[in-house]
Amino acid sequence: MESTRRNTRLTGALKLGLAAGVVGTACMTALQEVMARRRRARMPAPMRGMEDADPWAHAPAPAQLAKRVMEDITGREVPPDRIPVYTNATHWGYGISLGAAYGLAQQWLRPRPVIQGPIFGLGVWAWSYATLVPLGLYRWPWHYRAGAIAKDVSYHLVYGSGVAAGYELIARKR
Repeated sequence: MESTRRNTRLTGALKLGLAAGVVGTACMTALQEVMARRRRARMPAPMRGMEDADPWAHAPAPAQLAKRVMEDITGREVPPDRIPVYTNATHWGYGISLGAAYGLAQQWLRPRPVIQGPIFGLGVWAWSYATLVPLGLYRWPWHYRAGAIAKDVSYHLVYGSGVAAGYELIARKR
């Protein structure tokens, strides 16, 4: 009887976490879009259309990771026109699945979303470097400009805060 209750509680926490992951990822994506539009608006016109010989060389890390996985699975080269799809699928999949981890953690932590959200976001940021540097998709943080790191950290703070807020709002409606 107790194991059934525990399983139900864990399943509920996973579902809540997945939904919170959607909220957090949506918040992060919205901030990234606003920042990208501002950057494009300030970019000189000739630079906007510059083409590189290999578009994958400048593709976001999520797309490069998905490309590696797909090429390993299928044995086929992935065309560059898939970069936006691979970027979004990996970004959303990663953000939503980490929301599930947040949901599970809430089973053992006292809810304090104002504190736990940003801490969770910083943990996700650190985890991304811990996994993507060994894969050769990122360099260690000290190799980047302070402004680039600050922007990346801000995205993850917004993600973590969105996950925490989403979790609390959804949990209250239950």
